Amino acid sequence: CSSDLINTRKIMRDYLLDLVEHTHGLGCIDAVKITGTDEKTSIDGMEEGGRSVIVQGNFATPITDFIGTFGMPNLSNLKTLLNISEYREDAKITINTQDRNGEKNVPVGLHFENKSGDFKNDYRFMVSEIVSEKLKTVKFKGANWNVEFEPTVASIQRLRMQSQANPDAETFQCKTEDGNLVFYFGDHSTHAGNFVFHSDIVGTLKKEWHWPVKHIINILNLAGDKVIRISDDGATEISVNSGLATYNYILPARSNA
Repeated sequence: CSSDLINTRKIMRDYLLDLVEHTHGLGCIDAVKITGTDEKTSIDGMEEGGRSVIVQGNFATPITDFIGTFGMPNLSNLKTLLNISEYREDAKITINTQDRNGEKNVPVGLHFENKSGDFKNDYRFMVSEIVSEKLKTVKFKGANWNVEFEPTVASIQRLRMQSQANPDAETFQCKTEDGNLVFYFGDHSTHAGNFVFHSDIVGTLKKEWHWPVKHIINILNLAGDKVIRISDDGATEISVNSGLATYNYILPARSNA
């Protein structure tokens, strides 16, 4: 193989690993919708059984093999394939295509083959007709972001510690107080705790929404540069730039714990 071909194969594996980490890695998403054009490659997914987490992303550069609309189901299986030792070095990962409904070269799956060609697997995509029904895209129209900031590594660690100190708390509240963003856990009838998550905050939050602890920690644990936006309209958006793609996670608020 030429060095260019080996590099192309490595990049495809890197793209797939990044996608799996930033969707399936949340622990609540096992299928995504891919929409690819010459200009961009987009990702859409949401929590199974509800809409407490919606993810919308775009790769930094279009993936030329991902032209069309298709679903990637069973991300747990795709993760297993990507981490099999036979496919870690110089594996051949290619896109299977078919002519469907008058369209040529429609992506229908991934073909995995090790360097020596004696260990193979196929991962099947969900065709566009099915993915449009099974994985409906939620159109997020945006919000008036009252607060926007980049969280620090130390703040994320403090959030984990506060969650450990309040293991029964499924949600927390955030308030702006004296220029600080403060997270409140529990209530004073049982266990409770609070801490300053971010100092010198610009903007104010007036409504007492509740936010899911587990989902937010799982998102903040992902690799990449992060920006948090919070709206009094009842939505939080966390953007994670992995370097290969930008993933926007939208979390609707809960009115009570």
